[in-house]
Amino acid sequence: MEKKRLAFLGCGFLNEIVANALHNGYLPEYELVGAFGRNPVRTTTFAERHDCKACYSMEELLALKPDIIAEAASPQAVGEYSETILKGGASLVVLSIGAFADAALYNRVRETAAENNQKVYIASGAVGGFDVLRTAALMSPIKATMTSKKSLRSLFYTPLFKEELMNITEPEQVFSGNTKEAIEMLPFHFNVAVATALASAGPERTTLNIDAVPGFVGDEYKIEIEGGEVKTDLNIYSRTSNIAGWSVVAVLRNIVSPIVF
Repeated sequence: MEKKRLAFLGCGFLNEIVANALHNGYLPEYELVGAFGRNPVRTTTFAERHDCKACYSMEELLALKPDIIAEAASPQAVGEYSETILKGGASLVVLSIGAFADAALYNRVRETAAENNQKVYIASGAVGGFDVLRTAALMSPIKATMTSKKSLRSLFYTPLFKEELMNITEPEQVFSGNTKEAIEMLPFHFNVAVATALASAGPERTTLNIDAVPGFVGDEYKIEIEGGEVKTDLNIYSRTSNIAGWSVVAVLRNIVSPIVF
């Protein structure tokens, strides 16, 4: 069987997980052909570690004729490169889903994928249950709410941080709004909220609540969906961010699997 040609957009921690998964036999249907990152030095060392070509432009990456490019870079990279990738003949796995809070970009990417017979696969990151969310949204109008528990340390360099938070002894809500507002304020923190919103009620109609929790470690999300026929309550806790990288591995396995979950 001819292997699918895989390339990476982003040479950081999360695509390192995907590359290691490939090396360890989780993705035998793929060969890694190239990687393109923002930092040339990191890109070079990443490529050397994983025996692929280091690329320093999107044109150079697309010249390798990848079948699929796995993105783990930033919402800005998705906005800058996604249409070029699809027009260049590759499908795209997106982890920085926060970019798609921009409805105009989302619609352009969807149309570009259709026009070029390519696919955009949205990785679940640190959440899940997209099959249930999408099914419920098809059956009737739904109300979607997501509540996130965050450690004080994770909020430290964000607009949500206040010095008085360091003295709290009980959880305190630091944000309540829709997911589009959240990703505009915190572009690197709540890709999962936009992914959940896209799978359910939409970024402007999905409420996100963020609670600062003293002594908390990791990430925890509670997703509540209520429609005319379906109601669901989904809780997901992850101790580290590794789950985001492994969600890309899961998508890549699903793409080539004869049985798709």
